[in-house]
Amino acid sequence: MRMHSARGFTLIELLVALAIVAVIGVMALTGLTQVIKQQTIAREHTERWQAIQLAMRLVTQDLAQLQPRETRDELGATYLPSLLADPNAQFALEFSRGGWSNPGGFPRGTVLRVAYNWETDKLVRLHWPVMDRTVSTPPVRTELLSGVKNVQVRFLDTAGQWHLEWPPVDVQGPQRLVLRPRAVEFAIELSDYGRVWRLVETSG
Repeated sequence: MRMHSARGFTLIELLVALAIVAVIGVMALTGLTQVIKQQTIAREHTERWQAIQLAMRLVTQDLAQLQPRETRDELGATYLPSLLADPNAQFALEFSRGGWSNPGGFPRGTVLRVAYNWETDKLVRLHWPVMDRTVSTPPVRTELLSGVKNVQVRFLDTAGQWHLEWPPVDVQGPQRLVLRPRAVEFAIELSDYGRVWRLVETSG
């Protein structure tokens, strides 16, 4: 009766098997790392676009409800136009916005004074709890968007002419305080997505 001895794996075979398993593991880990990285990038892009859309939607809603309501300056010495965009002004864009809901029935009006400004690389929105503010009335400040390289605003008048300032320099008298454009083009230049703009038809 013949005896057959059991044959095991040689050391070389074990080393080859371990090498194959190691290569497969490295490939799997690399692939998993790439998938996680792509998911992170996709999530960041999605969150960025959501922030951009939210900021532009808020700008659009504000401008669409532009109201012809002038306001006193902080010192109470003079009146500011209902819409003000001037290189020498305190803010890049300031205007009176209607439609301020009051579900609590507080003793206040429905018109809100709003301003937009470009600070370093941020688009900032400010609003005041009262229309005719004073020096002691601090604004509510909200940073809407970062990575902003520039902000540009243009105004279309009733004659179809575009202006970079409002009210136009050739408009004088009481009409200057309440004059509204037909439309406003609000554009921001972003460091990652370039120029994003909205053309908003106003209630004027």
